[in-house]
Amino acid sequence: MLDANRLRVLVEIAHAGSIAAAADRLSFTPPALSQQLTKLEREVGTRLVERGRTGATLTRAGEVLLEHGERVLGELRDAEAAVRAVAGDRADRLSLGAFASAGKVLLPGALAAFGHEHPHVRLSLSDIEPPGGLGLVTSGDLDLLITHRYPGVPLPRADGLHRERLLVDPLLVVAPTGHPVTDTEPSLADLADEEWICGAPGIHNRVSLDTAAAAAGVRLTVAYETRDYEVALALITAGVGIALIPQSILDASYGGGWVSRPLHGARLAREIYTVHRPRPPEPVPGMVATLRRTAARSLRTRLPR
Repeated sequence: MLDANRLRVLVEIAHAGSIAAAADRLSFTPPALSQQLTKLEREVGTRLVERGRTGATLTRAGEVLLEHGERVLGELRDAEAAVRAVAGDRADRLSLGAFASAGKVLLPGALAAFGHEHPHVRLSLSDIEPPGGLGLVTSGDLDLLITHRYPGVPLPRADGLHRERLLVDPLLVVAPTGHPVTDTEPSLADLADEEWICGAPGIHNRVSLDTAAAAAGVRLTVAYETRDYEVALALITAGVGIALIPQSILDASYGGGWVSRPLHGARLAREIYTVHRPRPPEPVPGMVATLRRTAARSLRTRLPR
């Protein structure tokens, strides 16, 4: 039977990306951690990790064992929490992971409200960009993940986890104040000659823009590549381009110099989800309920500016 502590070593290496970083997390020396990995590889009879100068990469066998290892660690943590609950101990920690713009739009109010209602719970937050974080939830390193899916991007597998859509966040065309195409609802064909601001190829908002353009039969020029919506709004305000930006970001922005309109013929929206284990720690349902209330307030129905 495999040793659970050695499985944890493999999981930490995968999550941290290197033996040195995993050793630091586990309070091991790198040589000691490497020795534990070697013992695990000897037990299973195959190499699990390729060591390199830039980090550690799992082999195919390592990826298979990682999936099982994350589930094992998650079950062990659930078992410990269940026993503590029977003994009368209340869960006093809640670890969250969220993508950057959720940290601006949803989390400040939600964390403040939850902290007021549950003062005994110690909260922690990690920046995690999709599609990352699902393995951390499975293993119990994260109690709750806030993630998203953009149009044209497949929803990643979340085997054994509970995933719930929190809100639908429309993507609006944003252009400098006075831009002629914002007098009506523009189509992508109307915007084919514009210079666009968007993420680099492969970034989720760029996949959405490229997919919508292909469906409309037009070619768009992305002149300014950034995944940061605050940077995009600053560029738009300066008059150097246009972009598709989630309504929640616009609602939370205090600057001026831009106008927004729905995209005619392509109602695009990103979906925001919460993800947790099927039997989450006690504070998780309360935090999810708080996030629902925050989401309902942040995406109030109104005409775009």
